[in-house]
Amino acid sequence: MPQRTLYRKLVDSHTVVRLDEQHVLLYADLHIMNEYTSPQAFSSLREKNRKVLRPGQQLAVVSHIIPTHPVSVAERVIVDPPSALQASNLKRNCRDFGIKLFDANHEEQGIEHIIAPEHGWIRPGMVVLCGDSHTTTYGALGALGFGVGTSEVEHILATQTLVYRLAQDMRIKVEGALPAGTSVKDLVLQVIARIGAQGARGYAVEFSGSTIAALSAEARMTLCNMAVEAGARAALIRPDQTTFDYIRAKAAGLGEQEFRPALADWEQLYSDADAVFDIEHTFSASEVAPFVTWGTSPDQAVAVTAPIPDPAAAADAHARAAILLALQYMGLAAGETMFGLPVDRVFIGSCTNGRIEDLRSAAAIVSGRHVAPTVRAMVVPGSGAVRRQAEQEGLAKIFIDAGFEWRQPGCSMCLAMNDDVLAPGERCASTTNRNFEGRQGRGGRTHLMSPAMAAAAAITGCISDVRTLENRHA
Repeated sequence: MPQRTLYRKLVDSHTVVRLDEQHVLLYADLHIMNEYTSPQAFSSLREKNRKVLRPGQQLAVVSHIIPTHPVSVAERVIVDPPSALQASNLKRNCRDFGIKLFDANHEEQGIEHIIAPEHGWIRPGMVVLCGDSHTTTYGALGALGFGVGTSEVEHILATQTLVYRLAQDMRIKVEGALPAGTSVKDLVLQVIARIGAQGARGYAVEFSGSTIAALSAEARMTLCNMAVEAGARAALIRPDQTTFDYIRAKAAGLGEQEFRPALADWEQLYSDADAVFDIEHTFSASEVAPFVTWGTSPDQAVAVTAPIPDPAAAADAHARAAILLALQYMGLAAGETMFGLPVDRVFIGSCTNGRIEDLRSAAAIVSGRHVAPTVRAMVVPGSGAVRRQAEQEGLAKIFIDAGFEWRQPGCSMCLAMNDDVLAPGERCASTTNRNFEGRQGRGGRTHLMSPAMAAAAAITGCISDVRTLENRHA
């Protein structure tokens, strides 16, 4: 048998039928829905008098439109009429078709890409689909996850399959230990800056190397989550003991009799030694520094003390124009550094960095300090479970004492689909995944960075080098 990559093994094991050279009918183990990508699909099912084939392999979450005001979960109300309608429609659809739902008032509510792994529903070898591009997150646990279009949701609900166009294979190897003061968020921002926002377009990316092996399961989720910002159609990491331990801890319903044979299968999920990748990149972790985006695309990023690129040095006219437009929107100039740039808002949360490890990282910087008087800072846990754990560990108290707003779970300020938005011209240090024009609010200016870097910005009132704050208290 030909040597295969991990990606090819996952596709092969879920192929119902080969349609042509580029397409297969792919079986999905789990399909996740949210409030804004599913209404049309359910309407069409009703019109055609079709049922959901496997309701038990569907999961629905209200997360993007939900307000995160610090009231009790039972008191949460979606005031915006169109958003309230989306939530009520999803609730009705899930009730009628027998699908599990985490709605606005569910104590376990949160962001779909945080809820699913923390409940043990994502396991190695699975294919997981969702109408959201950051479904690549699940590759951190050795599952093939990717986003689907709204028009494809109906087909998945009715058949549990998807007509799937095959990707090419890319491997990104990272070796060495991450330097003190840096994190996986810095690593992935640097990788995206190096290969470009379209550098992995059309590829399933497998991350490997000693740096990746040393990452926690949650850090791997951050990495795979943001791989889509380089254009990746999927992201994967070989499941290992870190993966197995995480799943064993989270999958409460997985008994020993089920776990042992499953583990034997999971241990075979790796790229064969002689498997061929279409493209390979190698990076050294020793070169990673705290990274910050300066522009309006995740690949427009530099080390915090490095100068903003000069458009005159761009490779071509298209790149030159992109830099000029980004600088104009962001109110910056070539040659400046991000270090010392004042910020108005700080947001810590999202499916990229709303997990307990992210909050611990930020709290370690915040502890004993206070938010600058010119900054409004908020922490939005990624789920109800993360919020409770942070409160039990004393992290919430650290944030509150420092002057942060401690909010309820949700997507919040990651995108302007709720009432947590930037005003025009406001500048935000954000732990999210995208810094597009208007992403956090019309005219808002977003700078992506790690939770620790965002915490440092909140304390100092400007974009700072977290390495100068670590383990020191004001």
